Amino acid sequence: MYDLTVIIPTFKEEANIRNIITEVDAVFQKNTLNGEILVVDDDSPDNTIVIVNELKKTMANVDLLVRTTDHGLSQSVADGFLHASSDVFVVIDADMSHPPALIPKMYEEIRAGCDVVIGSRYMEGGGIKKWPLKRRIISLGATFLGRLLFPDITDPVSGFFAVRRSVVAEAKLKPRGYKILLEVLGKGTWENDKEIPFEFSDREIGTSKLKIRTIIEYAEQVADITLYSFTHHQSAAWREWKKVFKFGIVGISGIIVNLGILFLLVEYTCLNEYTDNFIAIAIAGAVAIEISILNNFIWNDLWTFHSQENRKYSSRWHRLVAFNIVSAGGAAINWGVLLILTGSFGFYYMAAQFIGTLIGFIWNFTVNRRFTWGRTSE
Repeated sequence: MYDLTVIIPTFKEEANIRNIITEVDAVFQKNTLNGEILVVDDDSPDNTIVIVNELKKTMANVDLLVRTTDHGLSQSVADGFLHASSDVFVVIDADMSHPPALIPKMYEEIRAGCDVVIGSRYMEGGGIKKWPLKRRIISLGATFLGRLLFPDITDPVSGFFAVRRSVVAEAKLKPRGYKILLEVLGKGTWENDKEIPFEFSDREIGTSKLKIRTIIEYAEQVADITLYSFTHHQSAAWREWKKVFKFGIVGISGIIVNLGILFLLVEYTCLNEYTDNFIAIAIAGAVAIEISILNNFIWNDLWTFHSQENRKYSSRWHRLVAFNIVSAGGAAINWGVLLILTGSFGFYYMAAQFIGTLIGFIWNFTVNRRFTWGRTSE
């Protein structure tokens, strides 16, 4: 029984496969790890399979699985999960873009209790080298969509990760494209995760297999995981969606408070007696916004995020300050929309306030989810 299995999906990697296998095995030897190297190949027409079979003759821990149908990186990794001889899997690219030296650290984190360990390009200490602008934009877009499902994970579409067999053993994976980690996070059974920073290096040899179809498949994957989470409430994706729904309910309560305070101040106070109607609305709108911010913070802190672990801010006072600072942008948007729509376009003040509140809510959810109740990187 091996301690871990390093799964290397390949297709036409004859220029890289010998180097990556040698590097991974050297890491095993240096760190006294009883590790298996499993190459899962999509029936490459070049010499990839020949080279792996040649290495197998002198390296007993190297195995090869050749897939002749349903080709794709994600499908290869999923088959690797089924074929592996250990209970811990590490997925790594064949092109040396992921550092094999981090494999022991990933394994240590799994042994320490993590279910999933992710090599992150986007957390502090990580980065990307030698990547053209087009690929950077595509990657950032994919990461943004992935973080809508998993806001606390900085790189949910990383191709370099470790996972326990138990996470994927019962998972109904529908692997497509290149983002197998997102599928594992969305449909696997896991609680504890850890991210480790690394610097991604674009392949030195060979060509990238990123196609337009890959982008389409990724969008389909995000939609599929979302729908899956709505009917499988044990999934990690559903845990995040519950926060979204709770935040939305709190936001609705904030709208009610906001509109109610605005209406009371405009209609039933003496503001109009001391100034003109426009200035009265401006003052009342500012007061209503701040009271709704306090309402939203209290309910979100006590209900939406009460179980949030490893918070960036341990003190409620700090979270309140952070919430107000982040919400200032949303308040400015809300107030600005109110003034513009009423002053320049003649909107009824209640309708203008409602529109401004909705726009401000989008800002507040996105930014506060990451910063006020975000998870510390430690």
